[in-house]
Amino acid sequence: MYDLIIKNGRIVDGTGNPAFDGDIAIKDGLVASLGSVSQPAKKTIDAEGYLVAPGWVDTHSHMDGQATWDPFCSPANHHGITTLVMGNCGIGFAPCERTDKAHQDLIEVVEDVEDIPGTALAEGIKWNWESFPEYLDALDEMPRAINVAAQVPHCAIRTYVMGDRGVNNERATPEDVERMAELVAEGIEAGGVGFTTSRTELHKTRNGLSMPGTYSEEDELFGIGKKMGEIGKGFYGMVSDFEDDAWLEEMEWVKRLSIENNCRFNFVLFYQTNEQWERVQKQLAFVRKANEDGAQLVAHVGARPVNVLMSYHGTVNPFFMHQNFGPLTVLSPEERIEKLKDPTVRAAILAEPTPAMGIEAADRMATDFHLMFELGEEPDYEQSPDQSIAAKAERAGVTPQEYAYDALLKRDGEAMIYFPFMGYDQGNLDRQFEMLKDENTVISLADTGAHCGVLSDASMPTFLLSHYARDRSRGKLTIEEAVKMHTQETARAVKLEDRGTLEVGMRADINIIDFDNLRVLAPQVIYDLPAGGKRVFQKAIGYKYTIVGGEVIMQDGVETDARPGALVRGAQPAPSSIVAA
Repeated sequence: MYDLIIKNGRIVDGTGNPAFDGDIAIKDGLVASLGSVSQPAKKTIDAEGYLVAPGWVDTHSHMDGQATWDPFCSPANHHGITTLVMGNCGIGFAPCERTDKAHQDLIEVVEDVEDIPGTALAEGIKWNWESFPEYLDALDEMPRAINVAAQVPHCAIRTYVMGDRGVNNERATPEDVERMAELVAEGIEAGGVGFTTSRTELHKTRNGLSMPGTYSEEDELFGIGKKMGEIGKGFYGMVSDFEDDAWLEEMEWVKRLSIENNCRFNFVLFYQTNEQWERVQKQLAFVRKANEDGAQLVAHVGARPVNVLMSYHGTVNPFFMHQNFGPLTVLSPEERIEKLKDPTVRAAILAEPTPAMGIEAADRMATDFHLMFELGEEPDYEQSPDQSIAAKAERAGVTPQEYAYDALLKRDGEAMIYFPFMGYDQGNLDRQFEMLKDENTVISLADTGAHCGVLSDASMPTFLLSHYARDRSRGKLTIEEAVKMHTQETARAVKLEDRGTLEVGMRADINIIDFDNLRVLAPQVIYDLPAGGKRVFQKAIGYKYTIVGGEVIMQDGVETDARPGALVRGAQPAPSSIVAA
């Protein structure tokens, strides 16, 4: 007898092959049969009229803290994510000395770089570990609904080995490099799926310092890579700015590291300005040639540009630097909105000259109204320039500041403005589509669990399927392409070959989806993190069932009591039935 049969579904199996109608039988957490299944089962789900697809694999999350207290890694569970990978951008919480100062130092880095409330991390994390293997053990002990995998983070490793020298980005000694490499190997041997580092100037701490590891020399990066090559496990991950005058030199050492150590190298790829698009195209061409030469390079790209969500309750809005707005930030949400509705307060804020902080990103948030868009109750992430705040203000005969001020008061102050401040120069997603379609990229960069006050891109898989495969008027994906992108391709990028497709012997991580009605809902600011920490939260409708290991964890957007998820320790091979085929 099977544990579960899903009947009459439209099966999109994740391989890219054409969808077909049929049944799926599940036994012991694995797909046992596909096609027409007549044998009995303990439970049956009728999926007639719905898509049946593998669960989404999220390769870029920052759930390193939240995964220690939240079994659902919310909001991942609301968007069909059944496996997520954390420890990205070189950031994580192990290894870490068992001292209050060491704990607080790592919390502050994560709070500053990833905008996760430090008070929530301080209350939520129990710190029942020091080493990375002990961190994995702590994750393993906790019952959970979805699967999680962890990468060894360079920031924590460097800080643990070098102390203040590591924090201050001093050059590592040979002894430092040897010790770091040993700890990375120890973490991967214990079940870490890879190692990640950050080389971007965007990752700054409150002291104005770049996070540990940003300026590491080649001997340090290659010392770690060599050790990974020696043990023959794990993959390398990196985020970098790829400066226009230095990107080729950086990609050359990335290629060399990958080839010399037979190591997959995942790297984040995005662009900030229209002028950098040519660099992206050259970079993708470089990757194609490098892989022909024996490298294993995978570019991780987003389905949406780098963006922030602005609101009166989040971290930023066009007036967050105004002196007359400052006192409102300490009020309750209800009190803040009442004050903002006061014509006297409105006049005072709008009368202020636009402040300039001298920090480009912050200053643009107060001035770039031609790239700001009302998100609305049915979020539209691909609006044309004539729908911008600047364009609407001009038609209304008001200033962009006046229009934005009032727009954020809609829905009783819950409204948000979408600001794609990097990579939306053309006023559409054509370039994102082009990057997604490249054979050497995978969809990524959801940052699930991070940027709590400005972002909720955990909705990326829902958006990919509903927008690119259904709603978009041009440059569309087939359903089969979209599903494959967020299942088989993402799983293979992080060496998880036991999931991502619906084939006999594969993990029964499955979404049953009402495709016609699938959509993301309007994001909102909620206060449900430990210590009342706030975050931007976005749900979806259209997921009828999300199944992990053959057990239903979500039904019509409601969590069940099932906890079939687990820590994924290391690379997972394909089942013998798939290898033989």
